[in-house]
Amino acid sequence: MKGGKNEKAKLRDSPQENGVQTNQYSSISPPASPVAQDEPFSTYFEEKVPIPESPNQVFSFRKLWAFTGPGFLMSIAYLDPGNIESDLQSGAKAGFKLLWVLLLATIIGLLLQRLAARLGVVTGMHLAEVCNRQYPTVPRIILWLMVELAIIGSDMQEVIGCAIALNLLSVGRIPLWAGVLITITDTFVFLFLDKYGLRKLEAFFGFLITVMAISFGYEYVLVKPDQGELLKGMFVPYCAGCGPVQLEQAVGIVGAVIMPHNIYLHSALVKSREVDRKNKKEVKEANKYFFIESSIALFVSFLINVFVVAVFAQAFYNKSNMEVNAECNATGSPHTDLFPLNNGTLEVDIYKGGVVLGCFFGPAALYIWAIGILAAGQSSTMTGTYSGQFVMEGFLNLRWSRFARVLLTRSIAITPTLLVAIFQDVQHLTGMNDFLNPILQKLPFALIPILTFTSLTSIMNDFANGLMWKISGGIVILVVCAINMYFVVVYVTSLNSVLLYVLSSLLSIAYLCFVGYLAWHCLIALGVSCLDFCSRVRNRPAVLIEEQSEYDS
Repeated sequence: MKGGKNEKAKLRDSPQENGVQTNQYSSISPPASPVAQDEPFSTYFEEKVPIPESPNQVFSFRKLWAFTGPGFLMSIAYLDPGNIESDLQSGAKAGFKLLWVLLLATIIGLLLQRLAARLGVVTGMHLAEVCNRQYPTVPRIILWLMVELAIIGSDMQEVIGCAIALNLLSVGRIPLWAGVLITITDTFVFLFLDKYGLRKLEAFFGFLITVMAISFGYEYVLVKPDQGELLKGMFVPYCAGCGPVQLEQAVGIVGAVIMPHNIYLHSALVKSREVDRKNKKEVKEANKYFFIESSIALFVSFLINVFVVAVFAQAFYNKSNMEVNAECNATGSPHTDLFPLNNGTLEVDIYKGGVVLGCFFGPAALYIWAIGILAAGQSSTMTGTYSGQFVMEGFLNLRWSRFARVLLTRSIAITPTLLVAIFQDVQHLTGMNDFLNPILQKLPFALIPILTFTSLTSIMNDFANGLMWKISGGIVILVVCAINMYFVVVYVTSLNSVLLYVLSSLLSIAYLCFVGYLAWHCLIALGVSCLDFCSRVRNRPAVLIEEQSEYDS
């Protein structure tokens, strides 16, 4: 009994480092604090946005405006070329029937982003920094590699999207490899916009989101989707006549919407506001306004995604290759050969999507589509680069110059994309998403840590997850991870190679073991204390020493 009291006392009185209370929690122990840096360290957070005072006001639009920014940057991951391609394929393969899956995935994404924002606001540290302090060295390095791999895969899709958009806008005059190089160059330029003020950078991202809304909104108005079918597909959770193709597409929607690196990104972006973390009222207020801002941002992103799904559902659902070939031939399109002369169902990607829009609705539809894809690719490439910087700095505690960090993170992500673009044409390059999607299935490596740390009172204090959030968060993460695993299994079973089966099996076992390790710690954080045997074994000698010293005195 006495030992139990000492255990609780140690948790309650444990010291804090940089806002994170360092306690003896299971086998997760914070590494030694990094040595303070004497030289200035340039980061995204050199400028912090001040929050205006509004005493005795329940809600203030001035305060909401001050907190507006991080949520919209986060929402860009819901609008990257991978999401757009998932949307158009959903419309072409299932019509309006999977819109409810998109809505549900966006709501789940909002709940997860809430956890990420709360971690950053309450602790003053982003998720990668907390992982660095809480996990032992080997799991921490493995976790970093998994997240880095997901960022690389996502970045490849985003850069491919930009290259395809430039190819469409130039009528094929800009080859893919040149589009990749242009994307790399302008990303470097745009990333240093925050030197001219953080709000200017956020305004630039807002402009790119507006371009997407106008571009895809134009296609929506042009096609005139059936509003009744749209609302039915959005609010009736049923898919009549759906088979394996539609099921796989539904899983793909969830995987495209909820991105692991976005959890790390959002937990870092919220640090850009001036919040006194010692003042509980200010922290609570910041959490409220960030949640409102994130809700608005994800609502906007959801509408843009709905535009894309509805356009392809209305215009191209159940269309055959023969019909599309005939229409493109009649309008004199140079891309008729993309659609074989058979009665197979039309299969589209972001390149073919632009082509078929041009065939059925005129050249303006094609070019406006390409502008929207360019805005989506450019904005998501920039936020992906920020994610890479935050993840690398947090996990590895890097203190490099700003240019060196941008150069390293861009090189890691862009090099494989450039090599593929040099040796592949546009048709094969867009199909590369089928290969990249399993690489992106790293959701457990963001979702499990964020639920773990936001459930610990030793880290979040009064803002730790309550019982309902722990239960609902656990269920959501369990479902999302199960969907994730299904996606990987579907891809592996399609390989048709014994050697690849064996290799995939070995990798899957290692993958599941590590997920199990993270889940073990998460369950302890959620209150399943019977699993916390390592902590009890390790702590027992310390308790005995304390008892002996009390007896001697």
